[in-house]
Amino acid sequence: MKRLSLTLPIIAAAGLALSACASLAPYGPQMGPGGQGYAEQRIESNRYRVTYYGVGAPGPVADFALLRAAQLTTAQGYDWFEVTQRWTDGRLDSAGGLRPSVNLGYGSGSYGGRYGSYRTSGVGVGLGLNFSGPSPTSTSLEVVMGNGDRPDRPTAYDARGVQESMGWRAQ
Repeated sequence: MKRLSLTLPIIAAAGLALSACASLAPYGPQMGPGGQGYAEQRIESNRYRVTYYGVGAPGPVADFALLRAAQLTTAQGYDWFEVTQRWTDGRLDSAGGLRPSVNLGYGSGSYGGRYGSYRTSGVGVGLGLNFSGPSPTSTSLEVVMGNGDRPDRPTAYDARGVQESMGWRAQ
């Protein structure tokens, strides 16, 4: 029993260390297929699709996509942008981590043999730990950019205001 009590904390620490290896990379452009970062595609002169590829919880990845849309808007000489479509890919629990699980099972059977037969049944309880790491997630935004007064809709954003609220200096 002493060996088990020493082994369990070591296994838990190793699992947490492994799950920490895959995390959201610092903000920046995507450096290759399957990598983390932003990518954009021009659809029309004032319409873009901005995608941010990341690892982990969908919230920070969506924030980075919004930040890139704001930066692109000011870089193109516009004041505001409106999100006309939004897609998020990835699992809701994509942050990963240590997930305990409990499983119950029941089994029964009868056995016969040369020296007689007997019946057996039982209940089993299992305790498992899942050391899954963060999984890939992405957010894509289709945005339309404009100048002047921002439309009074919840899907329209002031590009400089978004950058400032996220701690980035507007261009």
